[in-house]
Amino acid sequence: MIDPNEIANFLYDEAALLDEGRLEEWLTLFAEDGKLWIPLDPDADPARETSIIYDDAKQRETRVDQLLHEPHWSQRPPSRTVHTISNIRIGAEGSDGVEVRCNLLVTEIRSGGHRTVQHGFGVQRTLAGRCIYRLVRSGERWLIALKKVVLIDRDRPIENLSFIF
Repeated sequence: MIDPNEIANFLYDEAALLDEGRLEEWLTLFAEDGKLWIPLDPDADPARETSIIYDDAKQRETRVDQLLHEPHWSQRPPSRTVHTISNIRIGAEGSDGVEVRCNLLVTEIRSGGHRTVQHGFGVQRTLAGRCIYRLVRSGERWLIALKKVVLIDRDRPIENLSFIF
């Protein structure tokens, strides 16, 4: 039997890790073969079609390493974010895990004033999307086999999407 509070807390914990910049801990939430997918076309095959992001474990690790340890200019200064999760809906658990759907708002700002040269400094923006998770059990804990974020404005230019969703 799936405990809805356990699933909700898992999603809230993931959001907190992202907002607090605890990205190396965030990596541990994924199954070994887990994927992070932000599609342009939510019905496309990500192996054949272009996506905004389609990261396997190695790509997620590289992204996190760059954000935390490399001179990643699109994140200097780093984004401050608030991930807000709502409308959590939990499907039935099957042999391939459980599907969880929710809505996601990410509010992001990079500090900076009028003297800053990079576009977007000091401008707060909100990105909205629908998430589809495939969660699998590993012992007593849940892991992410798939996190698919379908942005509602995915067909428009999205600038500086270099923080983690």
